[in-house]
Order: sequence, then structure tokens, then C-alpha cells
Amino acid sequence: MTNEAFSRVKIDAQLRDQGWEVTNTNAVRFEYVLPDRTKADYVLCDRNGRSLAVVEAKKAAINPAEAEDQAKAYAAQLGVPYIFLANGNEIRFWQWQTEAFPRLVKTFFSQADLERRAATAQVKRDLLSVEIDKHIVERDYQTECIDTLCREIQTGRRKLLVEMATGTGKTRTAAAFIKRLFEAGAITRLLFLVDRIPLAKQTEDAFAEHLSDFPAYVLRAGRRFQDEKRITITTLQSMVNIYSEYSAGYFDLVISDECHRSIYGKWSGVLKHFDGVQVGLTATPCIADPSAFGDEDDKLAIRDTLRFFEVDRPSFSYKMKDAIRDGFLVPYQIYKAKTVKTAAEGGFEVARDELDWSAMDADTKAELEKLFEEEAAANKKPREPKKTDSITIDPAALERKITIPERNRAMVREFRQVMDNGYLDAKGVLRKPLLGKVIVFAVTKRHAETLANMFDQAFADKKPSPEVRYADYVVSGMGDDDTVDGMTKIRRFKKEPFPQILVSVNMLDTGFDCPEVVSLVFARFTRSTILYQQMRGRGTRKAKGKPVFTMFDFVGVTDYHGDDEAAGEGGLVMERKPRPYNEPRKLLSLDVDDHIDPNTRAWVTVDEDGNLVFPEASEQQQEQIGARFEAWILAREEEFSPDQERWLRTVGSQLRANADTWDEFTAGHFAFPPFTLMGGLPEALRVFGGAEALDDILESLSAAVFGDADPSQQDSGVQPRAPS
Repeated sequence: MTNEAFSRVKIDAQLRDQGWEVTNTNAVRFEYVLPDRTKADYVLCDRNGRSLAVVEAKKAAINPAEAEDQAKAYAAQLGVPYIFLANGNEIRFWQWQTEAFPRLVKTFFSQADLERRAATAQVKRDLLSVEIDKHIVERDYQTECIDTLCREIQTGRRKLLVEMATGTGKTRTAAAFIKRLFEAGAITRLLFLVDRIPLAKQTEDAFAEHLSDFPAYVLRAGRRFQDEKRITITTLQSMVNIYSEYSAGYFDLVISDECHRSIYGKWSGVLKHFDGVQVGLTATPCIADPSAFGDEDDKLAIRDTLRFFEVDRPSFSYKMKDAIRDGFLVPYQIYKAKTVKTAAEGGFEVARDELDWSAMDADTKAELEKLFEEEAAANKKPREPKKTDSITIDPAALERKITIPERNRAMVREFRQVMDNGYLDAKGVLRKPLLGKVIVFAVTKRHAETLANMFDQAFADKKPSPEVRYADYVVSGMGDDDTVDGMTKIRRFKKEPFPQILVSVNMLDTGFDCPEVVSLVFARFTRSTILYQQMRGRGTRKAKGKPVFTMFDFVGVTDYHGDDEAAGEGGLVMERKPRPYNEPRKLLSLDVDDHIDPNTRAWVTVDEDGNLVFPEASEQQQEQIGARFEAWILAREEEFSPDQERWLRTVGSQLRANADTWDEFTAGHFAFPPFTLMGGLPEALRVFGGAEALDDILESLSAAVFGDADPSQQDSGVQPRAPS
């Protein structure tokens, strides 16, 4: 058998794998004679026997791309839109009339998939000619994102990356984008990937609301694709065992939400298998720069999202700082306080005589003796006896190998005190967090249970009855019932008054949406900037009466990630490789004293631009102006259109910046920057529906901000959703 004949045997098998009846000449024609008397190796036909594609076969040693010109001549004579170039080892697909080069694909396309693509090409419209559904997206950055993606696709780009901060409406933007592509005839079948089934259900509900004309379903593990549905929503875990059974051409578009989790290892096989246009959605794109980080585990797990999507920068970017500046997310403040043991540089020392050996069981004694011996051996000098008086504990080992109950009690006490009394920062400004829903990030299941019990006891006076849980906990992947039970607890946390505090291990870090969360408590440390950003994003969503949210940092995580640096949103970030959870053989409990180190107490505010600020006491006027403005606008949030709110947010930033000199705000201020850059007074009149309506709004605003009345009771003077 010649090399080329052997290649054809493999190609025949590859065609059969995709359902082609290679012995049926109405479907597959061999050595087909063309008008110029040359022969095409294969011609693939539709169900009516009409030619769809030519396949040019080469022996394995030859790069199939070398047959481009030959195959193009065959396709031109037959008038077919598609070419496959194959050598038994690799397959290249080419829509030669509209694309410059063929591209590698994992399989031949099935007959049905080729037919769909040919039919789509006949009806496809210019993407930008199709109106974006403004009932799905209203914000300027969302429509700009959709237009950008469509322009990129029309230039021939097949991999696109969208960076949008947590809470800025990635799913709604994706829905409007998908609808435009469906209505333009650019796609007929879509795969939407998420990282957890609960998020798949959320996406299905959102698509049912916004994309009701395009049937969607959630693919569960072990199930088959539903060919009659237009949209498949699923997790990589559900796809990983079945995707290879389908043609590479099955999906026209693949969207992966939080794509930085899915582009490596076995998961990447799903994304690489399908030939559809690839769109990645993430709040945290990764750039491979190991030198920027010292953690060895993270260096091994750097994920280069930009490289995977073959771009130098995201196709579209809208960062958290942008969203806070534009008024779509709330700014935040940080309260920092570490316990003595946590704050110790290079770990903390525990002396042998600090421990109550008599209260320990035999296993605990053995574990501790081993630690003392290892410490002694590591620090022993020549000709000196081993010293086993103390051991040094790495703070990173807390709650994984070592627990200090008093440390957990200290964090809970500190939180309660600050919630009740606030805290005077170094400049004399009183900071006080809002009362409301709280998420606590814990290390392990045992740690979460411990903290939940402690928080519940600390807030016992706030409970309507003893059996009600003020605090509860949820974990992921740590037991058969944990995840199912966790979803019930999460629904209760979102919809019911209690619990007020929910302690989480991996359940609320990403994809959780509860705008009413006003405080985040970091009781776990992470070196992963991606994870830190995702955790921080649980508090950024807007809600009525929520001008700001508070992060309580008890472990130094905000300092580690330099929350005021560019890396804080996008840029140089990375994620630790996921590890299976293993309960420690023995969690050693050290009954030693620990308490909040007063030297670590600090309050930091992050302004609308995402910058850390340290207000002077004299700046309290600015703070007061800002608070009164927020109270006024949040009290009538539903009265304003997105354009109106954008203008008013700019007004609010100018009020704060000029707190010392302004005592009112009138239409005359629109004649000066930054408003002139937005179109000045003429544009303001258009946005607010005329001079009378604009004057009414500004009078209400000035009275609320500069007057003595309660700003939340001021009438804005506008009708709901005034014309914009």
C-alpha cells in the first residue's frame, strides 16, 4: 500500500466517524472527474447529491497546505464554497472565497454541519446593520463592546477576548451580542460554557428572558446534545467526555464565561475541538509574567489568556475602575487589622511551655513533637545539642494544619466592634460600615463551620429567636451533600432576612450575585490575583441605600495584591492551579493567646477612580457632600435613564471636587469641563428632556446636597424614565 493510499484509508475512517457514507456515491464521490479532466480526490455532497466541498488528500509526509492552489482550482470548477486539505494526520478547512488561508480543524464536518454552514452563508447580513436590542442592554459600554466584537468578526478574526469587570453585565451583553448574530444569520448554533451548573441555570434563565426566540437548554453530564435547540449551555465538566463524538463544525460560536479557568489542561480540549468563533469573557485576563510573583506554585500555574486568544490585549475592556467612575458599580473602603500571629513577619513562634500538653491526645502530641524535632534539626548548629524549645509556624498553615481558636475569636470580636462603633482612622475621620448582608471567606470546611458558630454567637442579640441562624456557612466539593445544601443556604441568604452572614469556602468566590452584600470579610489569604479580584467583586454591585461597601482584611490580602496598582484590575494576574481538597489528617489546635495587633489597624478608602485615598479631617466636607449626593440619587435611581444617571454621576464627582467653593449646581455649570467634553448644555438639555425638566432636577439636587433637608426625601421633579 502506497503512502497516499494509506492516508486515504485513514481519511475514509475520519469521514465515517462524522457520519459520512463513504460507499454512497450520492454523498461521497471518489476520484471525481472535473471539466478540465483533472480529478478531485473526494467531493462531499449534501443530502440531495449537490456538491458542497472538495477534499484533497496527500500522503502523511506532505504538508496538506501545499495543495492549496490545486484544491482551489477544483473548488472553482465545481462552484463549491468549502475545501478540506488532509493527509491522514491533520485536517485543514478553508472557506476559500472569503478567507485567505485554511485553518487546522480537529475533524471533518458532518454532512448536516456543512449544509448548515452553506445555508448560513447564503443569508448572512452585515452584522453592524442589525440593531442591538436596547431592551437587553442600555449602557454605552455594552453596545460599544458588541459593535467592537462584530467589527472584529467581519475582519476575519476568529478568537476574541472581552474583559468586563464583575457586576457590569457580561451575561446581558453576551445575550444582546448573540441575538444580533442570530438575527444577522451569522450563526445557527451556539455553545455557552460556564464553570458551575448553578451558573448554567442562571444563564438559562437570563437567555429565556432575553432570547426567547432562540431555544436554549442546560446540558447535564452524561446527556446528549439536543440538536433541535439553538443554544447549548453547559460546564466543561459536562462536556469533557462527549465533545469528541461531534463534528468540529457542530457549533458556529463558542462563548466561554470566566475563560481564564478553561483554557488549559484537559478543559482546553473542548475549546480547541470546535471550529466556531471563540469569544472569551473574563473579569481577569492573565498575562504570563512569572517574574512578577514569588510564589512557586503560582509560577507553575500561570495562565496566559491573551496568548490563547491570540491577541496582545483584550478585544474590548471595561474595568472595575471604569465602572465605579461611571456609577455602575459602588466604590469600596478597606478596614485592615491582623492578629499578632497573622502579622508576624516570617511566621510566628510558639514556645513549648505555651502548650497544654496534658489536654492533648496521643496523636496531637506526636504531631507536635515531630514539628519541634524538625524545627530543632533545621536550626541546629555543629557541635551543639538540639534545641526544641519553640517552633515557627507559617501563617499560611493556619486553618490548614494549625488552628488557633483565639485568633478566630479575635477576628469576630473586631468585626462586631467596628460594625457597632466604627473606627477613627489616622486622620481623625470616623468610618462606619453599612449594616446588611456579609460574606466571609474561609479556608476549609472546618474553619467555615467554626467562624459561622462564632459569628452567630457574637450577634445573638440581633436574632429574632435563638433557633434562627444569624450566620451560616457553605462549602463546595467537600462532601456529598455540601453543594446541594449550599444552594439552599445561598437562596435563603439572598431572599430572606436571615442569615445575615454567610461564611464561604469556594462557593461564593465567583459567579455569585447578591447586590445587597455590603461587607466582605477576608479570613483566608490567597496569592491568586484572579481569585482576589473575583472575591472583591462580590461586593461591587449597586443596591438601594448602598453608596459604598466595606472589605475587612484580617489576613493582609489587600496589601499583598496592592489594591491601588494597575494589576488590581486586569494586567499582570495569575491563578493557582486548582487542587483537590484533602482534609488534614490532624488539624492541630494550639491553645495560645492571640489578639488583634493595634499597629495593624487602618482604614483605607478607594475613590471613584479606584485609587486609594487617605482623607484629612478637613476633607469631611467632601465626604458629607458625596454621601448626601449618593443618598439623593439612590433614593430615585429608577427615575433616571442610564444616560441621565451617567451625567448625574459626573455632576456628583464635580460636587465633591469643588466642595469648598460651590454652594449650588445650575445648568450654567454645563458650559465648563468636563461637561463640554460630553456635549455641554445642548446635550444635557436633550438627555434630560428640555430646560424645565433639567432645572427641576438640579434644584432638587442642590437642595439635597447643600440644604438642610433629608436628601432621600427630596423630589427630583422628573417623571419615571424621562426621554433621553
